[in-house]
Amino acid sequence: MFLIPCAAAQNVQTMLIARFLDGVAGSAFLTVAGGTVSDLFAPADIQAPMILYTIAPFLGPVLGPVLGGFINQFTTWRWTFYVLIIWTSIILACLTFVPETYHPVLLTHKAAALRKSTGNPEYHSASELANRSKSLSKMILHSIYRPFQLLLLEPMCLCLCLYSALLLGILYLFFGAFGLVFGTNHDFNLWQIGLSFLGLLVGIVIGALTNPFWFKNYLRLVTRFHAENPPRPGEKPGKPDPELRLPPTIAGSLFWFGWTTYSSVHWIVPIIGSVFFMLGNFLAFSGIFTFLVDAYPTYAASSLAANTFTRCMFAAAFPLFGDQMYNKLDYQWATSLLAFLALAMMPFPFLFYKYGRVLRARSRFAMK
Repeated sequence: MFLIPCAAAQNVQTMLIARFLDGVAGSAFLTVAGGTVSDLFAPADIQAPMILYTIAPFLGPVLGPVLGGFINQFTTWRWTFYVLIIWTSIILACLTFVPETYHPVLLTHKAAALRKSTGNPEYHSASELANRSKSLSKMILHSIYRPFQLLLLEPMCLCLCLYSALLLGILYLFFGAFGLVFGTNHDFNLWQIGLSFLGLLVGIVIGALTNPFWFKNYLRLVTRFHAENPPRPGEKPGKPDPELRLPPTIAGSLFWFGWTTYSSVHWIVPIIGSVFFMLGNFLAFSGIFTFLVDAYPTYAASSLAANTFTRCMFAAAFPLFGDQMYNKLDYQWATSLLAFLALAMMPFPFLFYKYGRVLRARSRFAMK
């Protein structure tokens, strides 16, 4: 709905307010989708669904410039929003067929059906009884502050959120370089600049195709975990540490792109470099998202909300100084600065993998 004033905006004030409301409305999908994966799949089966979940927030920013380049080159910028209105209308229609997946709500529906069919008013779900004393406003407030509880009280969640936020900030700065590098050095027009983002799409696809390798590696680590932590007689095997989901975060490439941005170097060379950079980012985020759902299954949506909030704050702030940075430092050294930041962050996945269990030991929310 709030895309309509964007399409019809006659001044920047209307655009800013409408875009803010767009962001508020759209943010729900970035968190609820992960919670739905947790509802539908057992922990041992979430690897492949979480790969699809990881693809979504990267596919949009990559395909957006590709489509936007053609739209803005051959029509007016307002058609960018007309296309989005058409697309979101289709999604809204599809959502009317999506069933409820949250277990407490399903039990509440089941209890209501039993009360109706049997005439016995004593059938109630646990969540109904727990929520009897809570007003709707209290329940909404509880849902709002839970992600911030995870950020402030869960060291592992905070560390991974800050790590992914820095990664996404670097990624969005990197996105901003495409218009400057290919528009200035290679005289690309709008639709050609848009097509230059396809290298990132290739990186996403390669990352998704490597999932069988990472899943096999996860099963190997789980087998080793059970061998090292055998259950006592009569007990079930222990739950594998969610840190076993993190090895895909150990990967990444920016120097290649940075030092091939000269106009004398063929444009395909930096685009190939962007493939490997996006591959590393995709693997990093797939490991982090899957870890959060696995470590906080009851609060999967809240943990992803905390991650989304932190990531989007950085993603919104970093591009504000992107053009100035690239113009002041030149394209090569500006990209190299991003590369050095990414390089400095490389040890963190190893540290999370090794010491994550210690950070979770005193957790009040994580599944131990």
